[in-house]
Amino acid sequence: MERILVVEDDLTLSAGLCFELDSAGYASVPSYTCAKARHLLAEGSFALILLDVNLPDGDGFALCREIKAQNPAQPVIFLTANDLEEDVLNGFDLGAEDYVTKPFRMQILLKRVEVALRRNGSGAASRDGRWSDGWLSLDFDALSATRGAGGRAERLSITPNEYKLLRILTENAGNILTRQRLLERLWDSGGNFVDDHTLTVTMNRLRAKIEDEAHPYIRTVRGMGYIWTGEQI
Repeated sequence: MERILVVEDDLTLSAGLCFELDSAGYASVPSYTCAKARHLLAEGSFALILLDVNLPDGDGFALCREIKAQNPAQPVIFLTANDLEEDVLNGFDLGAEDYVTKPFRMQILLKRVEVALRRNGSGAASRDGRWSDGWLSLDFDALSATRGAGGRAERLSITPNEYKLLRILTENAGNILTRQRLLERLWDSGGNFVDDHTLTVTMNRLRAKIEDEAHPYIRTVRGMGYIWTGEQI
């Protein structure tokens, strides 16, 4: 069951959101402050975060920036009364999957949640931080990777940014990831955005490490982005 963190300080709205999400088959977890949200995120993972902007101990934009810095692939939907164009653009610039303004229709929101989870390939990557098809094996928590079968497996030297890229790709298996979307989620070790040229170089270097002629994993969609074509077993 996919867990959804609801960061909303309006108790009535929060209760209604959690009821509807639970009724739709999700497991909702309410949070009324930034501090509580940070605590919950430190304790476990969530398939999606519904995030208000105006919170009693901070603002959702700053919290989203923190979340994305720690986990660029974490899906976030802003749910707020802030409907100015600059606020909406700011939300998307921070890497949000969607930006929903209040008031809203609950069934429309549930559909947006469903689409965001599907787009992010919820469940495509192993929940224990591993991915394997029997030839390529990735452990995102231990930052280790091997390719090859049985006793002939070769340990791969993969950088932290390459692991970030791999995790985003595997979690969105079968879906096109645009270059812009990847750029929004990739940070270098100094906390700066990776530029377009660096993404190309990183992708080519990663392919050379994990692929061979019989095992292609990353397909380029010309003019759009990339698709992870590997199938986990």
